[in-house]
This record gives sequence, structure tokens and C-alpha cells, in this order.
Amino acid sequence: MKKLICTLITLFSMFTITSIFAAEESPVFELRIYTTHPGKMPDLLARFKNHTTKIFENHGMENVGYWSPVEAKDENKLYYILKHKSRAAADASWAAFREDPEWIKVRTESEASGPIVAGVESIFMTSTEFSAIK
Repeated sequence: MKKLICTLITLFSMFTITSIFAAEESPVFELRIYTTHPGKMPDLLARFKNHTTKIFENHGMENVGYWSPVEAKDENKLYYILKHKSRAAADASWAAFREDPEWIKVRTESEASGPIVAGVESIFMTSTEFSAIK
């Protein structure tokens, strides 16, 4: 009986640990909303198009898509989604990105006439079972 109980406890522990690691390694999507200073949207779009998206990829971030709002009331906003291998991978990618010499140079040069971004919002999400994107 003791062997059976030990075996069940071991199996239960293995399934629990496996589930925890699987959850930690699940892909996550990050919705980011950037608000620019007035008149700076062209500068932000150029920086993303010419530099930032490539630097993201260098740090393991997958560019899913970028969107501009249709309504004029949100004309200073850029919406985009990145895909990360996991939440931990996202944290590591952002840390490496912020320290990347190429990014620091690009940001410094693009902000020579003043800051571009007034604010950033970040929301991490997981796919639902019925989502077309996993």
C-alpha cells in the first residue's frame, strides 16, 4: 500500500510540475499602445519601419502586426502586437532590447529634435482555444 501511495504521489507531482512548466513556456502576445507627442507620428512610424522591427527580431520578438487608428481622436496612437515564446522570454527580450547599442543609437538619433513617445501601454495576452492565431 505504501508503494502505491508513493507511486501516486510521484505521478501527481510529475503531472503538476509538467503543467507548471508547460504554462510558463506557453507563447504570449503583447499588445502595445504608443502615444506620440503631437506631430511626431511620422517619426515614430519611420523608426519602427526602418529600425525597431528588425531589432525586435534580433531579440526573439515576433512582429505580429502594426495598426494606425481610423478615428482622428486617436491619431497620436500606434497599436502593435508582438509574440513571445513565454512571459519570461518577453522579459528577457525587453531587457536585452533596452541595452542594445543599435537601439540606443537609433533612439538617440531619432529624438535629436525632441522626444517622440509620450506614453506606452503594454498588455500581455494568451490565445483562446478558438483563436486563429496561436
